[in-house]
Amino acid sequence: MKIIEKKSRTDYVIYTAIILGGILLDQLTKWLCAKYLAPLGESVPIIKGVLQLTYVENTGAAFGILKNHRWVFLLISTLAVLGMNLFLYFGHAPTRLSGIALSMIISGGIGNMIDRSVLGYVVDFIDFCLIDFAVFNGADSFVCVGCGILILAILIMPPEKKKEEKNDAQS
Repeated sequence: MKIIEKKSRTDYVIYTAIILGGILLDQLTKWLCAKYLAPLGESVPIIKGVLQLTYVENTGAAFGILKNHRWVFLLISTLAVLGMNLFLYFGHAPTRLSGIALSMIISGGIGNMIDRSVLGYVVDFIDFCLIDFAVFNGADSFVCVGCGILILAILIMPPEKKKEEKNDAQS
């Protein structure tokens, strides 16, 4: 049986700073958009034909699926964020990079949970109109980028860590 590796204090500070910083950045940008974009009722171009800011109140999940099922999202997000926090803060993240990725995912999850809990919807505003993509927000970006980094962290994990993880899974 493997004894859980204790992470350094620096790791925990980094993870906590990413989570809190991500939540703060997400909530600040959503507040600014609600304050300045919502009253306009139109998109504001950043790069004409490529990127614009568009205020959207999303009551569904990604790409607007399952509209008006707020309790489902709150329950699933709460369980996922809780599980990832336990995994992260009890030393199970095998590398610092995977810990950073989990921190980003947690931060995005909490950012959107705050909106759903307080407002009943999620504020989206980043409109990548070049390819007619769904309007999204900073929290969505943190989750997606965090998932990408997590995949990268798993792929580049040192062979001894992979072997250790495989042996743990078999026992």
